[in-house]
Order: sequence, then C-alpha cells, then structure tokens
Amino acid sequence: MIFRHISFITIITCLALAVDTAPAEESPAEVAKPSVTKIDETRYQIGEVVFDQKTREIRFPARVNMVEGLIEFLVVHQNGKVHEALLSTEISPTHLNLAFTLLRYPPSRELYPLPSATGGASGNYPEVPADIKAAARVNVELEWSENEKIKRLPANECIQHAVKTTAMSAGPWVYGGSNIDHGKFAAETTGDVIDIFTSPAAILNYPGDERSDDTVWIPFPKRIPAEGTPITVIITPFQNANLIPKP
Repeated sequence: MIFRHISFITIITCLALAVDTAPAEESPAEVAKPSVTKIDETRYQIGEVVFDQKTREIRFPARVNMVEGLIEFLVVHQNGKVHEALLSTEISPTHLNLAFTLLRYPPSRELYPLPSATGGASGNYPEVPADIKAAARVNVELEWSENEKIKRLPANECIQHAVKTTAMSAGPWVYGGSNIDHGKFAAETTGDVIDIFTSPAAILNYPGDERSDDTVWIPFPKRIPAEGTPITVIITPFQNANLIPKP
C-alpha cells in the first residue's frame, strides 16, 4: 500500500511543510491549516480533496463556469482566471498537490521550456525519463447528476475545437506539480489548477496538439451541463502506454 511506511504524523509534517510555501495574503485561495481525515480503509481527505491510497484516485468538487466562449483552462480556483475556464473550484490547490504527492505521482517537467541565457523561455525542454513521463500521466473525468442519473465523461470530450468542431483528442493530462515562485506555491497564488494552455503554475497540463494556441478551445455544446452545475473532477492513473511519448 502507498501509506505502508508513512505514519500519520509523517503525513501531517509533510502537509505543514508544504503549506509554508503558500502565500498568506495574495493567493486566490485562502489556505486553511490542512489536516488528513481517514474516511475508510483506503480513502483519505484533505480539505475538500478526497483520495484513495489503493486505487490512487483523486476527487474534488467544482462547478461549470462557462458554457460558451474561448477557454484556456479546464479548472481554476474561483478567484482565479474564471473568464477563460470551463470549471471553477473552491478547493486549495495546495491540498490537491499534496494528494498527488502522498499518492506518489512523480511530477514531469517535460512541457515547461528551459530558461534562456537572457532569462526568458528557450525552445528547449527538460529531458524526462520515459518511466517518469508514464507515471505522471493521468486521466481526468467529469461526473455530475443529470435527470436524476449520474453522468461521467472524460474531460477531453467536454472540450471542443472551435474550428474543427471535434472534441479534444483523447489521452492523458500531465502532472507537473506547479512551481515555487519566490517561496510561494504558484498554483495557490495564480489559482491555476488544470490548464489547457500550458502554464508552469498549473498542477496539471494538457500535453496534446495546439496546447499553446489560446484561440481554438471552447466548451463542447450539448455535452457540458448548464452553468453552475456541480461537477466532481475525478483523476486516475493513466494506463495506455501506447499514447506515452517515446524518450
């Protein structure tokens, strides 16, 4: 099991250290002192984030934020860039990242360009081992109640290409883990949680084609429910090795 050699005290210590990196005043999400609650034999909760040590599934609540218009984000904090996000959430990004850490998802920095000699972004990217790339890839699904029935779809199927009018390509999202910026956890400061348009501040990023084009993605009509609809975001390990980039 994931927690076989991790005591509850060790978990709390890790949480306390991580929260020290979060800003006190200028973050979109005000971070409450975290604690881990055991729900049952395999599930734990940090704030509103629930995670399963056996299946490595992570769940957190969100709401439909936009049903039309260009989007750059799948999920942002409610005090973040909501004018370009499909979903908004009240959870602390720090809590979500701690769930990833405790479930031992390794961050892959493959989508973040290395700095240039002048301090900007270069055209070069970190070399990430194939096993880390594979382990950092996750499925993202959305679940909601519709006509007294539970509906669940891959997040990719709820996003449409505005020109091609097709759904976003199937496949995984990449756990990058966000950055520490001037001693602060970047996702907490910016409110970026799951990005389509690659952001080093986000916890998850979309690795597919046109991820750097902010003019092509919109909510998929008739698939995404009405604005304000409660949504559960579900993250699980990605298993299809055929879709993992070769080293």
